[in-house]
Amino acid sequence: MTDPILPLKIDIAHTALVVIDLQHGIVAGDHAPHSSEQVIGNTVLLAQSMRNHGGTVIFVHVQLDELLQMGGDAPITGKGAPPPPHASVLVPEAGVEATDIVVLKRSWGAFYGTDLELHLRRRNVNNIILCGIATNYGVESTAREAFDRGFHLYFAEDAMTSGAADMHHFSTQKVFPAMGKVRSTLQLIQAMPPEN
Repeated sequence: MTDPILPLKIDIAHTALVVIDLQHGIVAGDHAPHSSEQVIGNTVLLAQSMRNHGGTVIFVHVQLDELLQMGGDAPITGKGAPPPPHASVLVPEAGVEATDIVVLKRSWGAFYGTDLELHLRRRNVNNIILCGIATNYGVESTAREAFDRGFHLYFAEDAMTSGAADMHHFSTQKVFPAMGKVRSTLQLIQAMPPEN
């Protein structure tokens, strides 16, 4: 996971932390290899470090009762009663602050049908640090969309998780290295410039 030749240096002025789906209806599930609490804790560290450096922090959440459903063989949302009203609300433990941007989506990826790209382009952001739940759904879908749009990507491996460890590991070990840099929360924070 570490690049022994080129240590990272993150250009905060042109970087945004994009946090995927840390909301009641998703955080409450069973996750591996990292617990929801670990993911939230590491996300809080990343977000605070970004804010301390004057960086952009964006929280994305999905409107679960309007999530695109296409009738696949194994849908990830069950049929029946609609999700409770708070299911789409970001959890307070994520520590969203007034200066952060909040984006609402209705599909797995955070770009389609949202103003995420507009927020990024207006701030001259061309680097994205990604984290959240679930690694192989919302995070990976957003990563693919960002990659196709020419954004440079960093992945906080221990600030994301999935429904099963093998799904998380496939994304972080086989897919994400082809699109960007996979690092730990600590490694990404250490790659930021010293605070003034």
